[in-house]
Amino acid sequence: MKDLREQYVDIGKPLEWKGEEEIDAGILLSFDYQYSDQPAEVSIDTEEFTALCPWTGLPDTGILNITYEPSNKLLELKSLKYYILSYRDVGIVQEHAASRILKDLVAACQPKRMTILLDYRMRGGLHTTVTVRHPSKN
Repeated sequence: MKDLREQYVDIGKPLEWKGEEEIDAGILLSFDYQYSDQPAEVSIDTEEFTALCPWTGLPDTGILNITYEPSNKLLELKSLKYYILSYRDVGIVQEHAASRILKDLVAACQPKRMTILLDYRMRGGLHTTVTVRHPSKN
């Protein structure tokens, strides 16, 4: 067992990851909402959100929920998918990821309101959900 324990210690080397500059907000597209006089709520979710722990480089995965009330623009879904994929090699903590997603999506479509919920799968016995809103509730 001693040999295995010594070998195991060598496994814990941090893996490499990329910085937040790799997140490609420029890829986000929006298009005109033709029924802006009709209040609507748009909900988008994916169970495929992945980013990396900035300390270990290990993957963090979870569910991303986006809910927004459009003003004059709607998010284009293919560009949103590619935007979300740009996180997969980025070292970023969950709270920062949720806030960055909100900032980028608000800039892309200028909604009346938007909520981002990022629900990471349990890791280390802890389950964490982060919710951020635009406009922020003070």
